[in-house]
Amino acid sequence: MKNYDLNEKLKEIDEVIKEGLFDDTWESLSDYRVPEWYDKMRFGIFIHYGVFSVPAFGCEWYPRLMYEKEMVDCYEHHLKTYGKQSEFGYKDFIPMFKAEKFDADEWIKAFKEAGAQYVIPVAEHHDGFQMYETELSSFNSVDMGPHKNILGELKEACEKEDIIFGASSHRIEHYFFMGTGRTIESDINREFERGELYWPSVYAKVDFDAIEKDGSPSEEFMQDWLVRTCEIIDKYKPNILYFDWWIHRTELKPYLRKMLAYFYNKAAREGRGVVVNYKHDAIPFNIAVPDIERGQLASQKPFKWQSDTAMCFNSWCYTEGNKYKETKDILCDLIDIISKNGTLLLNIGPKADGTFSDEETLILKQIGEWMKVNREAVFDTKPYKIFGEGETKVVEGAFKDGEVKGFTSSDFRFLAGCGCIYIAAMRPAENGIYDIKSFARKQGAFNCGISEIKMLGSEEKAEFKHTEEKLEIITKGSEENDDPIVFKLII
Repeated sequence: MKNYDLNEKLKEIDEVIKEGLFDDTWESLSDYRVPEWYDKMRFGIFIHYGVFSVPAFGCEWYPRLMYEKEMVDCYEHHLKTYGKQSEFGYKDFIPMFKAEKFDADEWIKAFKEAGAQYVIPVAEHHDGFQMYETELSSFNSVDMGPHKNILGELKEACEKEDIIFGASSHRIEHYFFMGTGRTIESDINREFERGELYWPSVYAKVDFDAIEKDGSPSEEFMQDWLVRTCEIIDKYKPNILYFDWWIHRTELKPYLRKMLAYFYNKAAREGRGVVVNYKHDAIPFNIAVPDIERGQLASQKPFKWQSDTAMCFNSWCYTEGNKYKETKDILCDLIDIISKNGTLLLNIGPKADGTFSDEETLILKQIGEWMKVNREAVFDTKPYKIFGEGETKVVEGAFKDGEVKGFTSSDFRFLAGCGCIYIAAMRPAENGIYDIKSFARKQGAFNCGISEIKMLGSEEKAEFKHTEEKLEIITKGSEENDDPIVFKLII
């Protein structure tokens, strides 16, 4: 087990903050500005890959649920497949995690072909296994399992393809994540030292969505969280740092401020603009970029925001029972999000051997094919003065993607760029006719002449009628698929 001087590491962090532009106060951190390059982000790829990919059952919470009797499916599956939790614990999956077919270059090329501008791999998930070379614990992908620096190789591949590199830390949730192992006869029923995989595995029946009191992380764990996060900043220099929900804990705030000041100061010293993604109200507004997990916003916003969701409904990691979304619905979400000044972070969950499922491979391919046709409407635009129209309503908030929204050919989203306006029909109309009321020719709406309208991907100009009631676009109809189509309106 690796040992390090925690106090010495904390002292080094304080020195960087002391010498930098930002103090570890909310007042000082309020001087932060989102970099210009991030304002241009529209589409990124999230990656959930780790030891939990080996059992490939349930979801990425398998490391916790396999010890929880109340979660019958995972608990019983583990007993039947691997034996008692006291004889085969989560740690015993590590030698089975070989990543023998992992190829960072091939992954990043596939993401780039799909149109991704940025990639955020999970550096450490709730399970506590680090997917990178580290001085702080032996439980990492270089010293164990695949013996590969997964995060480091992905960073190098991103740099080759000129893709923005980020990293995701879910470390803070590890405080309680493996604690269910203490409720049964298991390999977690002893005390552990800092640096061990199962440390600290605190068990308590509390509401872990609470912001304070019950379930408070210990001082040592929060210090260790800060040191681990700063190590990622130093070793891998991500342009984006993504955090899961538990950083909203009140007790963590002093360490959260230190992390932000350290990150922003290091980036300023290196002449880089960086971004932190957070959920809920973990960080005061305008100090970082808010993220909505598996959800969207109902209206256009004057600030940049991110929606993160997965290619499947039930899990972030690969499982043999994943229920995948249809590409057309993912594309509709993308258009809706960017019309409201957001960016979509779409997750993929590779198999333990480092390959993608056939379903996710197909989704990437189909997104890429759509992007080739409609790229200018996605990347060369900004939100229009209104985001769109239609009867299908987007319910605002997190965890709303369990049901398909059911967009129709009467639902439209608007974007503007290069002196043009782009009108995206969320579904093709069978008769080829599209009525857009927001562009009716009357004072206060769209009282402007239209030179021509083109459907992206088509050589032909679309016919149109511009009246005081609506803008009617007439095409031949009979589209080959049900993906959104985009019209370029030239004034």
